[in-house]
Amino acid sequence: MRILVVDDQKSVRLTLSQALKAEGHEADTADSGRVAQLKLQEDVYELVLLDLHLDGQADGLDHLVKLLKQVPGLPVVVCTAQASIETAVEAMRRGALDYLEKPFTPDSLRQVLARVERVNRLRQRVANLSDAVARSGPATEFTSQDPAMRSVLEVVERAADTRASILLLGENGTGKSQLARHIHELSPLREGPFVTVNCPALSRELLESELFGHAKGSFTGAIKDYAGKVDAARGGTLFLDEIGELPADLQAKLLRLLQEKAYERVGETRTRAADVRVLAATNRDLSKAVAEGTFREDLFYRLNVITVTVPPLRERPDDLDRLARRFLAYFADETGRAARDFSTDAWAALRAHAWPGNVRELRNAIERAVIMSRGEHIERADLPDTLSPAEGPAAGVVLGGLVSLDQVEREHARRVIARTSTLEEAAAVLGIDSATLYRKRKRWSADDAGKDASATTP
Repeated sequence: MRILVVDDQKSVRLTLSQALKAEGHEADTADSGRVAQLKLQEDVYELVLLDLHLDGQADGLDHLVKLLKQVPGLPVVVCTAQASIETAVEAMRRGALDYLEKPFTPDSLRQVLARVERVNRLRQRVANLSDAVARSGPATEFTSQDPAMRSVLEVVERAADTRASILLLGENGTGKSQLARHIHELSPLREGPFVTVNCPALSRELLESELFGHAKGSFTGAIKDYAGKVDAARGGTLFLDEIGELPADLQAKLLRLLQEKAYERVGETRTRAADVRVLAATNRDLSKAVAEGTFREDLFYRLNVITVTVPPLRERPDDLDRLARRFLAYFADETGRAARDFSTDAWAALRAHAWPGNVRELRNAIERAVIMSRGEHIERADLPDTLSPAEGPAAGVVLGGLVSLDQVEREHARRVIARTSTLEEAAAVLGIDSATLYRKRKRWSADDAGKDASATTP
């Protein structure tokens, strides 16, 4: 923890700081209540050890009140040589977290610090749960009927109980962020924070400050010290979303963070220790970026300890049906609508769509359909207009037209899949085994992705 020691005796500040550092904590000091208030304006502390006999006052409880008013919820342990039950009760009544009697032994100090750490972990847990509620939506179920997705889940669940870095690959909207949080919840660090940094969201300068923190005055607008996301994730998980967009100079600093568990804040020379597990995700082909020189090869290999690729929704027809029903049930309950199932035409449209936005697009489409629905069934008209059965590269294929056999096969297979409940049933109708149909669909998806990439290349 980062701890502020407030005591007007220099010998006490020095001794207590050394004892805290010996226990693995960071210690800062203040010799008066006023200095303590100034330090709290400039930095973030997880604990304040406050001497009650401060500034020559017989009763220093007023300092406690001022600090708690300045930083509500600040964990404060009061220390005094004039111990009494009445003083302890009054300090706790005014907001102190605990009480420590002088002179204290190393063992009694350790016990108090352990209690504070437990309280801080519980507070962080509550904050994480509050954040999850704020992002309200149907609870994510990490189950799948798709062999490729089951393989992904098996790998991440086996790797979750280690501190190894995991790289999540996949298209936008496939659920990489939810999978990262799932890994955190399965890990030994689950009681710690889960902190996300969205790499493309900020400029290079602001991203470095957001990630590593900055010192007051290090750049225009840095009016006070900022600890940064690496510090905020201490004892937990740091998730770097879209890491493929990380600027080259920050890639070197991230590599050092991963290898040495060390970093510096912007505008500081002091090296700080990082106690975080790093998870990363991207929709880019990092091996291609390495070949092109836009992503560091050493960083790629350092991140590439455990790598999983989340398959797109169009390759998981069974999961599509399951997710569509879950979203329907959730949003119907949330909005008070009567819809409980999909009409035949609605199902056909859902199964025929390519879902370029993956699970995120499906969720939005179902939410919209539920809001627009009038009865117990979602009708085709309730779904977004973008879900047209005529979509895709094989649209407009007509028997006898000037099209290839491959286009005819793809269109016929797509329509059969849209009218059947599972991939196995579709394969039986087509007269092939399901593994063959799975391979064909995977090849078709890869061809489509290649055409899309070519179309967007200037």
